[in-house]
Amino acid sequence: MADEITPALLLRAYASGVFPMADSADTDEVFWVDPRRRGVIPLDGLHVPRRLARSFLSAPMEIEIDRDFAGVLDGCADRPETWINARIRRLYLDLHRGGYAHSVEIRDDTGLAGGLYGVAIGGAFFGESMFTRQRDASKFALVALVARLNAGGFTLLDTQFVNDHLLRLGAVEISRAEYRRRLATALDRPANFRALVADTPRAALLRLATPSAANAESTQGNAR
Repeated sequence: MADEITPALLLRAYASGVFPMADSADTDEVFWVDPRRRGVIPLDGLHVPRRLARSFLSAPMEIEIDRDFAGVLDGCADRPETWINARIRRLYLDLHRGGYAHSVEIRDDTGLAGGLYGVAIGGAFFGESMFTRQRDASKFALVALVARLNAGGFTLLDTQFVNDHLLRLGAVEISRAEYRRRLATALDRPANFRALVADTPRAALLRLATPSAANAESTQGNAR
């Protein structure tokens, strides 16, 4: 099956609600996954605890987009068990060169401290993986991603599955049918991953990433 997968086929698969995985980095085989229950983070529902918000605002870091996509891929694959084999790596590098796959990168004085990558089609962003080498770096990348998606007009952030880490940040699990309904709506929506300017202040990023919290604060302020 792996020999038949091209970047164009991969994009069609995402638009149909399926995504590729491999059993390990050592295999050449790639298979399609179509979960009965799908993980998503509502773009108005990211939960950023106060400690994380303070750290996001003050940490000595830089947030960059697509500077080192290959480095993020390799960071995500650098773990005892991974589904990112050589064929998947080549496919996503091809999607990146085609303008569909993007990385959000967190850098500090040690270099690439963490990040994430995924695929953007229409108003849907399909998150693939994230990694961290310094405390909270992958969470910082997620905050920056959600801010960028909200600024760019996206309506769907697909996490594929949920785990305790993502649940604490606001991820929810929905049925396959509900996911496909949301996906169809998102694919028809024009969106721009690069709508957010590079030097947007972190306080503005945090407000964009947590619009419900920002609206609640505004309402409380107006009531005083």
